[in-house]
Amino acid sequence: MGMVFSESAYEDMLQKLFCRFPSFQKDGASAYKPGIANMEFADQLMGHPHRRYDIIHVAGTNGKGSVSNMLASALAADGRKVGLYTSPHIIDFRERIRVVKDTVELIPKEAVWDFVARWRDTFDHLDLSFFEITTLMALDWFAGQDVDCVVLETGLGGRLDSTNIVTPVLSVITNIGLDHCDMLGDTLPEIAFEKAGIIKPKVPVVVGESHPDTERVFERKVLYTNISEPEYMGSRNAVMSLLTFADKTEPFMWDRHEELLAGMDLKGEYQRCNLRTALAALQVLGVRPDPEALLSTAARTGFHGRWEKVSENPLTICDIGHNEHGLKYNFAQLERMLRDGECSGLIIVYGSVADKDVDAVIRMMPSDAVYVFTQASGKRALPAETVRDRYLGFCTSAGRDAGDVHCAGTVVEALDIAYGLAASAVKADSAARPLVYVGGSTYVVAEAVSALKGK
Repeated sequence: MGMVFSESAYEDMLQKLFCRFPSFQKDGASAYKPGIANMEFADQLMGHPHRRYDIIHVAGTNGKGSVSNMLASALAADGRKVGLYTSPHIIDFRERIRVVKDTVELIPKEAVWDFVARWRDTFDHLDLSFFEITTLMALDWFAGQDVDCVVLETGLGGRLDSTNIVTPVLSVITNIGLDHCDMLGDTLPEIAFEKAGIIKPKVPVVVGESHPDTERVFERKVLYTNISEPEYMGSRNAVMSLLTFADKTEPFMWDRHEELLAGMDLKGEYQRCNLRTALAALQVLGVRPDPEALLSTAARTGFHGRWEKVSENPLTICDIGHNEHGLKYNFAQLERMLRDGECSGLIIVYGSVADKDVDAVIRMMPSDAVYVFTQASGKRALPAETVRDRYLGFCTSAGRDAGDVHCAGTVVEALDIAYGLAASAVKADSAARPLVYVGGSTYVVAEAVSALKGK
């Protein structure tokens, strides 16, 4: 960079990375660069650092982050030094690149600085995206940390994802839902085909959730990828032994799953599927996990934004479930909590990005909640007024009472409104326990968590 490292120079460099090399987190589909030829070339220049450790490659529509963190925590508790690559980040860019062993270590700022300075001419020449640069940075840093294995989460899709230059020891595909349809396809089989692109010859595959529309896609991909391998030639049964559907198996410790789910610091009813997927993956790897490693996954790995309780007074939960497939679980859980008396009322702070099917989400929104519609900073955000108007339009067409609806131009303003509503409820009834839920866009949650944790 022609400069000496400093905190201010580091922050400036990060901003230039985000601006000069588009990131999907900030810019959406315009930053998505399908194809891995440039990644393979850059990887060759760097000496293929990912060949120095084992890799568990994780793809899927939802649950990738939770499953990846569970695997990292369990493998670290089993005595391994584990690299963990996930996205997006919530508070600090360096959350994307972590090493987990007895403690969790984020990639140092100096290491980020040195890597970008060393390779910036290559990035310029190849016009790499932000995610491509970050992926190369992670693979390189993990090699320098002498990790035993890396849990590597895809960014988008699988077949053409930047991470797909690796050959793992295990491929994991959590589930398939309709998301990023403009880039991955309009049907579940089309999206499954893209996710199945991480399947490699001789590498076992765990699929978290089976579905009639996608099972054949995975079966064919495993078969076609391995049928010419000497070990499997002529034996379909042998090939199919590489494929495990987690929801059709009883993996290690599944007989204790209710106990584990009740005690895990990764809350959210959707974790039931993620836990089963992680346990099935660990069984394929031959690792019987320490229950404590699963119970304390978020604490052990520094994981944010998954049904994360950020305040007790008022009770505030943040979750980055951002599409119809994920939010249906969250909204159902909120309704159950209200019905069971775990809270006295729901105040939902919601914002979306423009490329999501917000109308599908609106149709699932609880009817007995107060809404504060908002928007995160950045050009991908759908204006809060647009979300509010679509919600009101849905209520009118469905004959539903819209109830108390608010609109805020920033996440901080939305939190102020939500907390004011919660305070008013308690003032009117000292026994009231309103629940503030913040969700929709990852960026809304990131700004909320940063604000509420005082960053």
